[in-house]
Order: sequence, then structure tokens, then C-alpha cells
Amino acid sequence: MAIPSVTLGQGVHVCHLFFRIDRVFWNDLPEDESQETLKRLEAVVASAPGPAAPRIMTFAGVGGKSDLGFLIIAKELQELSRLEREVQLAFPPGTLQPVFSYLSVTELPEYVATDDDLKAILAREGVVPGHPEFPGRFEAAQQRNAGYQHYRLYPELEPWEIMCFYPMSKKRQANDNWYSLDFPARKLMMSSHAKTGRKYAGRISQLITGSTGLDDWEWGVTLMAHQLDAVKEIVYEMRFDEVTARFGDFGPFFVNLTLSPSDLWDHLQL
Repeated sequence: MAIPSVTLGQGVHVCHLFFRIDRVFWNDLPEDESQETLKRLEAVVASAPGPAAPRIMTFAGVGGKSDLGFLIIAKELQELSRLEREVQLAFPPGTLQPVFSYLSVTELPEYVATDDDLKAILAREGVVPGHPEFPGRFEAAQQRNAGYQHYRLYPELEPWEIMCFYPMSKKRQANDNWYSLDFPARKLMMSSHAKTGRKYAGRISQLITGSTGLDDWEWGVTLMAHQLDAVKEIVYEMRFDEVTARFGDFGPFFVNLTLSPSDLWDHLQL
């Protein structure tokens, strides 16, 4: 029986996987098994090259929480599941120890800018309907907004040197219950939060995925960077935004180097 196609109304499926290598098992492998494992992994990664879905990115963990990690993106749920299994089956039994996994999907935030929001932004700069610059400025703003929405749903992450991943949720504690706030209040706070993020353009490329009802946290945050201090600075600065200071609840952080499978092998001395 063929597995039915399971797709999203919009967006793609995303899975983060982190593992340790059991060095005892690994060191007992036959002499040629390391290179055979590498060949199998390279074939799986090559079958999903990206830059959009399907895609598999490979990483080396830094800091001791994991040895290696994978970011898998696929349009169909069964394709995501297949790629996840093929990554794990590329390794000999007993050599991979699961550390952390995270299933999520790309989504548009409910606070995404509307045409009225774009007009209000232009109005604060004195550019209103009837102003000679309004048609061009408004069209350009609409195009930027459409581009933002497209890449939020169908990401093409740059393979920058560093990848940091962490899950997070919004608090539901007494007066700090995010879901008891009305929509305008939530949108205003998220707008300020997004403004902080835009300051890091060129230093941070981010992917925000949703996992309510899919995993133990509500969102997964993937930050790609050239330097580790950029990751530290954006997370630190954003914690002063009210949306994070009052309502942010964070899970574990995983910091990684972005490496091809062959470079991963050399780096981990496999």
C-alpha cells in the first residue's frame, strides 16, 4: 500500500535532529565502515540539496550537547519522515545516540503586516495617498512584504558558518499569560520585537517555525550567522523586548558549525 501524500495548506515541514556518536560502537566497526557510512550519508544529503525543500543541512555540534545535527526540510510529511529515516539508517546500528529532535512547520505569523499597516508606516514618514512618492513607495513596500511572506513559508537558508537552534514558548502564568492579551497588544509587542531583529540584517538569517500541537514547545528558532557574537547579541538584546522579558520561555540552545558531510567526518575524526 502506497503511503498517501500529506502536505500543508501552505508552507513546508521541518525537522531538527541532534545526535551523539557512541565512540565505543564506532571504534569497533570494520576498518572500511567509516568511509562506507560517509558515502551513504553523502548520497542521502545529495538527494535533497535545496536551497528550498527538499533539503538536508549537516552540522557539527559545539559545546558538548551533541556531536552532529541535521536540518531537514520537505514539502510532504512522508518525504520528511523518509529523509529522517535515511539519515539515521546511513549510520551503523548502535553508533547514533539521539539527543534532541524537533518537528515543526513553516508558517506566517498572525501579526504579518497588512496593506493598512504599510500605509501607516509610510504616513509616519509623511508619504500618504496623493503624495507623489506614494505609489512607488507603497508598491515597493508591498513587494518586500510579499517576499518576506514567501521566504517565511518556503525558506532558502544561506549555509552560513554557524547555526544556533532553540525552541521556545509563550508563558501562561497569572498576569504574564500571552494568550489572555488582546490582538492589538500582542501585535504591537511583536512589531517592536521584529524591529530589533531587523537591526541584525546581514549578520543573522533566521527561520522561525511553528510547532503548537506538534512538539513540546510552540516555536523553533534557527539562527544562521557568520560569527558567534552576533547570535549572543541578538538573543541578549531581544530579551529586553517586553514580548520576551515578560512572556518568553526558552528551551535548550544548540550551537553548531555548518559543515558538509566530508568536512563533518574530518572535524569529528570519524
